[in-house]
Amino acid sequence: MDKIQMTTPLVEMDGDEMTRILWKMIKEELLLPYIDLNTEYYDLGLEHRNETDDQVTVDAAEATKKYGVAVKCATITPNHARMKEYDLKKMYKSPNGTIRAILDGTVFRTPIVVKGIEPCVRNWKKPITIARHAYGDIYKNTELHVDKPGKAELVYTTEDGEETRSLIHEFKTPGVVMGMHNMEASVESFARSCFNFALDTKQDLWFGAKDTISKTYDAKFKEIFQRIYEEEFEEKFDKAGLTYFYSLIDDIVARVMKAEGGFIWACKNYDGDVMSDMVSSAFGSLAMMTSVLVSPDGYYEYEAAHGTVQRHYYRHLEGKETSTNSVATIFAWTGALRKRGELDGNEELRAFADKLEKAVVSTIEDGKMTKDLAVITSLKHPKVLSSLEFIKAVRETLDDLLD
Repeated sequence: MDKIQMTTPLVEMDGDEMTRILWKMIKEELLLPYIDLNTEYYDLGLEHRNETDDQVTVDAAEATKKYGVAVKCATITPNHARMKEYDLKKMYKSPNGTIRAILDGTVFRTPIVVKGIEPCVRNWKKPITIARHAYGDIYKNTELHVDKPGKAELVYTTEDGEETRSLIHEFKTPGVVMGMHNMEASVESFARSCFNFALDTKQDLWFGAKDTISKTYDAKFKEIFQRIYEEEFEEKFDKAGLTYFYSLIDDIVARVMKAEGGFIWACKNYDGDVMSDMVSSAFGSLAMMTSVLVSPDGYYEYEAAHGTVQRHYYRHLEGKETSTNSVATIFAWTGALRKRGELDGNEELRAFADKLEKAVVSTIEDGKMTKDLAVITSLKHPKVLSSLEFIKAVRETLDDLLD
């Protein structure tokens, strides 16, 4: 068959370790035989980030603003051990954090549901999408250890020198103090991204915080969401038959456990970090979780929700066979290709993305899967495949669907 043509490039961000190996396999087996792939390539592997002093990450994010859609491989966020292993100039920041800051985006994570991988929560019938505010809170905190009596105060000094003070605690014994912040503009972007994504995916939106305890900080989140909803989205939600719902975070958690799914759960930064892992684990595996960064300006960056699979990479370097789950990485590509097709009016590209996802799901439901799924599936006698064998099995299914 003739290859599918693309009119506008995707921004392609390559990554690290085993996911970089899978990235190459996916392109060679599942994309290049069918698509005249048009990408603007950026190597976000740790060695190249080190060579460019991480400028390549900034360039990739700016390119995403230019072209509107990106697909990203998993990358290493270095710690002290990684600095030594890769002989780095410095301990670079998380590429995801850098990209999120430049795009002002919200991360939406959704489990990939297949028959035979049943959720631990029996009443969950549909995916639950976690929308994580990716700025501030504990991730931008400042901390102190106090080792003698004294008082800790929250002090805000305006540019003209005016001070506002609030007592945190009078310490009689040693303890710890933490300060954190957020920005109203960032919360507004978070809210708009959530409302737009809900309309785009035709799902209800739930949001939870703790404004009864945090009467200023969390209350500001609640207030901003409500204001933007009423001013910009209420009429659109009514027309689409969708609901926006706010409650306390503990009430939301209780409701989520009893719900069937099929909605977006908006969370503050830490809540989203924790709850996305809970939801992915309950649905089966972090390797079966999609992730897309959406900016209020309409930029999209797709990736897998998991890391670089370091242990499998070292096994690969030893020449040993691996059985690494590539599903979320394949779905990163399909998500980006579908969005590119939607934005460009390229129905052929959008339809191909749908069929590739169907091929992945059908392959697993036929009992052919990687080892991580084989140990949790309810299917009888699953066939365990290596990393490459699974991708080739998906290609066979895809060819049948395309005939």
